[in-house]
Amino acid sequence: MRLVTYRRCPVRACLVLLVSAGAGLVAGDAGKATADAPARATHVLGLEDIPKGANGHLLIQAGALKFQQDKRPNAQITIASIQSVFSGEQDRQVGGVPMALGQAATPFGGGRVIGLFSHKKYDTLTVQYVDANGGLHGAVFQLNKGQGQALRNKLQSEGAQVAPREGHAMKGNASVSNNESK
Repeated sequence: MRLVTYRRCPVRACLVLLVSAGAGLVAGDAGKATADAPARATHVLGLEDIPKGANGHLLIQAGALKFQQDKRPNAQITIASIQSVFSGEQDRQVGGVPMALGQAATPFGGGRVIGLFSHKKYDTLTVQYVDANGGLHGAVFQLNKGQGQALRNKLQSEGAQVAPREGHAMKGNASVSNNESK
């Protein structure tokens, strides 16, 4: 068996190194959520007294959606006050400046190949709710892929109003009158 050496082609060696580093960055546990297990979440915005970007766990317990952090104040939204719940999927590029430089420096279109491996998918969960004073609020959370839909379904089973999924049009009385004169 002959070992492959990259002395003759340093460009190929750089490409292999960058692709393997990019695959290592995005290789993570997708973390499918079960209905009762707390979901690892990042607070994007919307909760009072919780800073943006705070990490914690989302769980449904005792009639409330709770965001729990380690050694910090927690927040909760009662399920009865939830007006609508939206879930979605997003992706973002990982690797930061080193990955972007590696993509730009790779010759012969190799940066496009690296770009295929440098994206991480995640779910978002948006909750619209009414506070004790009747004010309408919203909270946005970023979750691991697959956890957003699981939490959305759990909230729906607990009685929260859930918005229809994108791409699934609601059937309704959409009669359109055409008042054109001939």
